[in-house]
Amino acid sequence: MGCNFYTLQGIHIGKRSAAGLYCWDCGLSVYGDTCSTCGQSATFESLEKSAAGRELGFNTQEFKPKTGIKSCSSFNWANKECIKNKRFVKDEYGRKYTISEFKKMLTECPIQYTDMMGREFS
Repeated sequence: MGCNFYTLQGIHIGKRSAAGLYCWDCGLSVYGDTCSTCGQSATFESLEKSAAGRELGFNTQEFKPKTGIKSCSSFNWANKECIKNKRFVKDEYGRKYTISEFKKMLTECPIQYTDMMGREFS
């Protein structure tokens, strides 16, 4: 499950998806519940605070950087150029974001892919 983002003109920017555990201090994906680099253990997050909860609509908290081992999202880019000189972005549910708010949302997406740039996907 994920959430697609578009310009107001309907150009697909990309898709955010829940991506599992991430050590925000080391900048690494975590397999299991302990960071292999720093040894920290994962912190439980309720649906109201987690990346999966964000995708399901339970997490409506303001976007903010995290610390420790917590959930993260990934962002699969379709088009980066289309957000230049734009003032607003919308998601597939019609919610509008300023470019500043969109960039703030991306802080919760430390894993970003560009291999789908220029391709149609959803």
